[in-house]
Amino acid sequence: MKVLVSDKLEEVGLAILRREPGIELDVRPGLKPEELKAAIADCDALVIRSATKVTEELLQAAGRLKVVGRAGIGLDNVDIAAATKRGIVVMNTPAGNVTTTAEHAIAMMMALARNIPRADASLKAGRWEKNAFQGRELFNKVLGVIGFGKIGSIVADRGRGLKMQVLVHDPYVTAEAIEKAGFEPVALEELYRRADFITVHVPKLKDTVGMINRESFARMKDGVMVVNCARGGIIHEADLLEALRSGKVAGAALDVFEKEPPGDNPLLALPQVVCTPHLGAATVEAQTNVAVQVCEQILAFLKTGTIINAVNVPAVSGELLSRIGPYLSLGEHLGCLLAQLCRGPAREIAIDYAGEFPEADLSPVTTAVLKGFLTPMVQDTVNFVNAKVMAGERGIKVTEARSSSEEYINLITVRAHVGPEVHSVAGTIFGRKYPRVVKIENFRLELPPAGRFVLIHNHDKPGAIGSIGTLLGSHRINISQMRVGQQEDGDKTMIYFRTDQPIPEPVMEELRRLPLIIDVRSFEL
Repeated sequence: MKVLVSDKLEEVGLAILRREPGIELDVRPGLKPEELKAAIADCDALVIRSATKVTEELLQAAGRLKVVGRAGIGLDNVDIAAATKRGIVVMNTPAGNVTTTAEHAIAMMMALARNIPRADASLKAGRWEKNAFQGRELFNKVLGVIGFGKIGSIVADRGRGLKMQVLVHDPYVTAEAIEKAGFEPVALEELYRRADFITVHVPKLKDTVGMINRESFARMKDGVMVVNCARGGIIHEADLLEALRSGKVAGAALDVFEKEPPGDNPLLALPQVVCTPHLGAATVEAQTNVAVQVCEQILAFLKTGTIINAVNVPAVSGELLSRIGPYLSLGEHLGCLLAQLCRGPAREIAIDYAGEFPEADLSPVTTAVLKGFLTPMVQDTVNFVNAKVMAGERGIKVTEARSSSEEYINLITVRAHVGPEVHSVAGTIFGRKYPRVVKIENFRLELPPAGRFVLIHNHDKPGAIGSIGTLLGSHRINISQMRVGQQEDGDKTMIYFRTDQPIPEPVMEELRRLPLIIDVRSFEL
């Protein structure tokens, strides 16, 4: 079996594959797209980092490819949907560099607080400007941690070790789970108001792009210092520049940028900005860890079919997968849809399997639901292996039940308990393999769970649908698909539709202001 390594990888990992009988190793980093297409044609496995772009076009050229392994967490460079369609397993190594990245955030904060880069440059230039670089102590300062996943939780722990007062905000982690870890859970508004230092540890999603912006800075304490070692774009750079120049923000430490390399970015010219070229995972230990892990995972899959840290396939036998495959897809999409309906951390996920299901263990379907539910919150970090553990870490109780169904041959209903509210979605399989959502909250609505779409909650009165079509038409936005769902025992409807192009946020706001509209929300599955 042939393994192609198309990005630079530590030799300690490559050695695992080199010494294995029956494995032909082809190490060729830096291939051009056409060269890569030719090289992958007869390969069984592909090992990558961030440079290689695994596109649908590349996968079409990979006639024998069975698995893609990413040495690291992020999978922005892999078309996971295209790989899944072709039955190609996609794996990452989510635990290999979390400590390294957390430590880098702490290092950046300390360098910022004590003006270390500026003082270093001054001294090396032959100056002794001892009074020019007065810094700040971290002791007893308030550290605000946004995002309490694997990296954020380590940063919070390190901050506690520095005797800082640690505040934590994560809308997807219950207050009880944060308190159990020994930290103070707070609303984002309170974190902004109280924190002396703010560090960001959330994935880059549509809801987190630009989440720290002009309005956020206005709510922060004067002289706050901000650290971003997560993803570029989470902090709105133009607004940060404005806040730094005004003095509202005293300093910023940035390891990531909206555009990488950042080029002629004005932030880099400010003396109160400490920056590094995306070094969060760049330690000898982290590179060794991810290289070893990805090569061990690839080898285990090729030799025994064992699946570790896959993001698109659960760890089940081929026979079971053939029986419950459609339910895995349905469950994951139901979970993802439900997560986007919720506003706040869930304390319980209840899954009801109603009707006739295969005489098989449905626990992988429950895992698929949890993976889908957690994906909008943590994206690449969650997979079929760790979904249940991550749910537990967030204080989410998971329950399963079986019941009868009079309407459908099979029906999966998933409910999320969020504070006093309960949100629910339900779906079924049509024709043995086609997943469909058939109910959202208390609205009956049939739709294919895929891609981007919009849901409108409105009063069931004449003119509602017409006003939506007229407004979108005025902006030259074509509705390509539409469904209307009736509320059970109510006087409202839910309208599902897709458009030929994404609806800009200003147009979404116009839709929300229409007289008969209650709410407008976009979703991505």
